[in-house]
Amino acid sequence: MPSVKQPEPVASASSGNGVIRIEDVHKYYELGETRVHALRGVSLEIKRGEFVAIMGASGSGKSTFMNILGCLDKPSSGRYLLEGTDVSEHDKKALALIRNQRIGFVFQGFNLLARTTALENTELPTLYTKIDNAERRRRASEALAMVGLADRAQHFPSQMSGGQQQRVAVARALVNRPSILLADEPTGNLDSRTSVEIMEIFQNLNDQGLTIVLVTHEHDVAQFAKRVLVFRDGKIRKDDPIVGRPIASEVLQTLPTLED
Repeated sequence: MPSVKQPEPVASASSGNGVIRIEDVHKYYELGETRVHALRGVSLEIKRGEFVAIMGASGSGKSTFMNILGCLDKPSSGRYLLEGTDVSEHDKKALALIRNQRIGFVFQGFNLLARTTALENTELPTLYTKIDNAERRRRASEALAMVGLADRAQHFPSQMSGGQQQRVAVARALVNRPSILLADEPTGNLDSRTSVEIMEIFQNLNDQGLTIVLVTHEHDVAQFAKRVLVFRDGKIRKDDPIVGRPIASEVLQTLPTLED
């Protein structure tokens, strides 16, 4: 599998290899006359090359936290430094540029365009960059090869299994060579074996240096990360390394191959 090419690091006064630094972040939502305190003073550092799983019940604050990490929302107070850049006060246009250039997203729903090939779906994030068509096609082909779908480039979503569609979604997240990959319940629509196959891709990408943050409700999936955070009532209640971490490629050897 080819190596993941990372963008040049941003000059920073923060600690050396911290990709994500969250400092005393609070988030409030106004719901009618009710004020919801969704995040309550969260502080966290995620270093370059980490693979972090985030868990927690509905209403625990993990989704709000992921929205802030993905620059889809801003904290009410506190700071968020992404590769040393304080993005807490950026406007919508600046946040959109950061999302496109530095963050790859993978969701539970594959969100592929039905009438568009795997290669064209993978190319989509590059349409908002200044690269030319030849480079766009080259990057998309490279990203599909990373997830083992070089031979499916001209297939449409309807011609692919759920696992293959999620691989295309991962390739699309990689095509702009992000600093971090954010995955929100990426195995939620997949069977057990296919879920482990996706975790194998994530572990391979992480081994090559890509920083990954994964939200999941599934304890078994979280164990493939290197570190797990547990949210409850707007705070991080646990932050532990994974002990005895399973290797997805080895687990796959013990699982039956599913019939089509």
